[in-house]
Amino acid sequence: MKQRQFENRHAAGWQTFAAQLDRLERRSTPKNAPKAKPLPVLELPAAYRQLCQQLAIARSRCYGNTLIARLNQLALRAYQQLYRGPQGRWQAVLRFLTTDFPQRVRADAGLFWLCAALFSLPLLGMGLAVYQAPELIYSLLAPEKVADLETMYAPGQAAVDRAASSDLAMFGYYIYNNIGLGFRTFAGGMLLGIGAAFMLLLNGLFIGAVSGYLTARGLTETFYTFIAGHGAFELTGIVLAGVAGLKLGWALVAPGRLRRSEALRQAAAAGVRLIIGVAALLTLAAFIEAFWSSNQAIPADIKYAVGGIGWLLIILYLSRAGRHVP
Repeated sequence: MKQRQFENRHAAGWQTFAAQLDRLERRSTPKNAPKAKPLPVLELPAAYRQLCQQLAIARSRCYGNTLIARLNQLALRAYQQLYRGPQGRWQAVLRFLTTDFPQRVRADAGLFWLCAALFSLPLLGMGLAVYQAPELIYSLLAPEKVADLETMYAPGQAAVDRAASSDLAMFGYYIYNNIGLGFRTFAGGMLLGIGAAFMLLLNGLFIGAVSGYLTARGLTETFYTFIAGHGAFELTGIVLAGVAGLKLGWALVAPGRLRRSEALRQAAAAGVRLIIGVAALLTLAAFIEAFWSSNQAIPADIKYAVGGIGWLLIILYLSRAGRHVP
């Protein structure tokens, strides 16, 4: 392959790679330079390895010194970003959570709204049905589980059951439960996406049934003040876990021009990056649930206000974060 063909084939990738390095180094792009969308920060190691391979090819084929120097400079800059110590890694994590993760969610907006519908429509439908006919809850829960629900949300009961000394233990339990649910939903995508869709439907039905039943039984204040604070982050995390799972399923059903194994590999890599963000949301939800939601000393109005702020923050975060990155 001639040098011009080599450059034409890889120029766009080099430009994207350089844009990411500029962003990590907080450099401003020259006015006359062509603009390129930076690649996600967690793809930097793979892009760096590819660049090193291309540099080796350019050297072995004796391409021009200008091209070799350009690739060598890019490789050196990438090496400095990847191996600059713990502070750089923490900055990369922060960059991912504040920029790359919300960008990925917006890139999969279609799947997000599909998963939101798969989750919220059964939730609302089951909630209304059980509110009108409370006995329907027994189609999903055993009688002893229903009795446990009523005891759990009886007025004053949460304050007795949840002493301050147990909050840390409950935090660990909520992390285990929430993140386990997220990973099961993601892994369900391997069943052609059916498993992920089923998990969304099932959780929507279950949450709707519990909400409708406790509302019909008049246990609204203890229930809704408990879920208000962490609901925005937990429910959004469940939906996004479904997005990651459906990406796996879609890669298996419609791999396009790629081999099915390669399409699945790429979808899994993208899905794992989504799941990292989902785990962060669910961990935040678990923290709020353990240390805020269970605190009966906080007035109901304040809990509802904090819950509303949580929904506003998650909407602004997913819709606006990372849009104007220097």
